[in-house]
Amino acid sequence: MARNFHYKIRKLHRYLGLILGIQFLLWTVGGIYFSWSNMDEIHGELNRNPLALIPVNSEFISPSLILKQLKVRGEFDSVKELKLIEILGKPYYQIHYFTGFAADTNHSGHRDMKKPAVQLADAVSGVLRGPLTESEAVEIAKSAFNGDSKVIEVKRLEETSSHHEYRLNPLPAFAISFDHPSRSTVFISAELGTIQKIRNQKWRIFDFLWMMHTMDYEGRDNFGNLLLRAFSIFGLLTISSGFILFYFSSGALRRKKKHPAK
Repeated sequence: MARNFHYKIRKLHRYLGLILGIQFLLWTVGGIYFSWSNMDEIHGELNRNPLALIPVNSEFISPSLILKQLKVRGEFDSVKELKLIEILGKPYYQIHYFTGFAADTNHSGHRDMKKPAVQLADAVSGVLRGPLTESEAVEIAKSAFNGDSKVIEVKRLEETSSHHEYRLNPLPAFAISFDHPSRSTVFISAELGTIQKIRNQKWRIFDFLWMMHTMDYEGRDNFGNLLLRAFSIFGLLTISSGFILFYFSSGALRRKKKHPAK
């Protein structure tokens, strides 16, 4: 009876080890890369110039005057956030607000979700302005990137997939790629007027290993997916079966020493 149980545990341990071995290896490789990486380099901070400062002697217009303009246009409900930013040497207000209620989403006749919007306004004159143009985005990227490399590609992004390196970030956006050893791409939100992300080759390796680590092959960032949970349980079973095998092996060894063969 004990021998049959021992055999089943050994067989379970063997197959679980075979199934989990590759994933354990990926977890280990990913952990080594994560722990040995400079996160500032991964996030592209080492390829970025310091943010330009706004002089304190600038005569800013009151934000309330800009909010009145939005209210007159009939598309202003409430303010979420207001920032003072710099765009190509000039100060601008970046206003996050809501335009009222979006379309019906719960099929009950009630509109229950406000629609977010962004408006840029000259912080000195109060003039409202539209989203960035492509040429403005390129100039912002070139001034922020701390290299002499030339721009090799510019793309306007209207949508991204769950695996795109700019996923879950504000759209539309411009992706400006540089001819640089780091293979860096600067992503700038057209409506926000600011740089959102800088992606390079080391980040792309990090992102791939992160997907292997989380086992989220659909969106990469879900740490609670069923596959990861299942492998975590299988890992515990593998370790537990190993301890059981060690116990049985040690017991058998003790019995052999106690009753040596004649």
